[in-house]
Amino acid sequence: MYIAMNRFRVKPDCSEAFEQRWQNREVFLNTVPGFVSFQLLRGPEHDDHTLYASHTIWETHDAFIAWTQSEQFRQAHRHAGEGPSLTVGRPVFEGFDVLQELHA
Repeated sequence: MYIAMNRFRVKPDCSEAFEQRWQNREVFLNTVPGFVSFQLLRGPEHDDHTLYASHTIWETHDAFIAWTQSEQFRQAHRHAGEGPSLTVGRPVFEGFDVLQELHA
């Protein structure tokens, strides 16, 4: 498995708008082979931002790469950068190969 995450530092007065932007978007992930799950995570609040992360799980790293090169990816990101900036800086990508997985 492969986990792909983007971390976002959201301006303090923009958290609600940021969450709405994600929750109201058109979703294409579930149409792509190899997609397992998605979570939008809200983390700690700091003086200048609230930390958020988008977290996707993929069957393989290759499945994730195929997503980033797909028409669905282009459609999902076609409005990126439109509207007022809700973040401090650009998102930070982090990718992980899953080495161990435990379940309840």
